[in-house]
Amino acid sequence: MEDQFVTKEDLQIFRMQLLDDIKRALTGNGQKQEVVEWLKSNEVRKFLKSSASTLQNLRISGKLNPVKIAGTWYYRRSEIISLFEQNNPGGVRQ
Repeated sequence: MEDQFVTKEDLQIFRMQLLDDIKRALTGNGQKQEVVEWLKSNEVRKFLKSSASTLQNLRISGKLNPVKIAGTWYYRRSEIISLFEQNNPGGVRQ
């Protein structure tokens, strides 16, 4: 087996390539990053700063229409945003 040495220049090249790859991954190659449309119950509760029972009441009353897949409720982000807009038309703070 032949010995191979890594030089400082090799490490510098590797570093620059790695940084470029990370930047590309974070920016999505200049493309707009997707906003997650479906949220799980715990994410919605954190977003609304509410309890599980409040979320259940919103579900039962029909204000939110989630989908249940394999025992997990998924909520549309747009429905949650529209819930805010319905309760606060014009964006006036109370």
